[in-house]
Amino acid sequence: MAKKHKNSFFEKFANWATMATGSSAAFLIAAVIVIIWALTGPVFDFSEVWQLVINTGTTIVTFLMVFLIQKSQNKDSKAIHLKLNELIAAQEGASNRIVDVEALTEDELDQLHKFYAHLSKLAEKENDITCSHSIDAADEVNASKFQHYSPTRKRKSPTKKNGK
Repeated sequence: MAKKHKNSFFEKFANWATMATGSSAAFLIAAVIVIIWALTGPVFDFSEVWQLVINTGTTIVTFLMVFLIQKSQNKDSKAIHLKLNELIAAQEGASNRIVDVEALTEDELDQLHKFYAHLSKLAEKENDITCSHSIDAADEVNASKFQHYSPTRKRKSPTKKNGK
């Protein structure tokens, strides 16, 4: 079982608010407020103040929810990245260069995407569906081919994985 950590007041509040506002009860409360507001329209002659009440209320709630949702998504995203990093680090054949890939620039991610698209095309040609490729395996194969086809050239050693 995971060890419980002390959370700040804001962290506890944000977690509670995220759970509360994402519940069915929160939706029902919001729907009831809108229905009550709509039913009171004739009482207030559908005045500008009557309209301003719902506009102001929804604007304030939306403004606050944007930050709450972003905080929740940031936390979830970080947790998912850490879990994926652990899986990559624990997998013997996986390239450790993919750990923390989210820190790369958009151009670097595009380049990596092209590489994996190429590996996918290579895998489609294989008869064995369990056969897979990684960046490091591709480097080793490339270095081997380079040495085989150019025996007079000095062989470059394949890039080593971090810590392996």
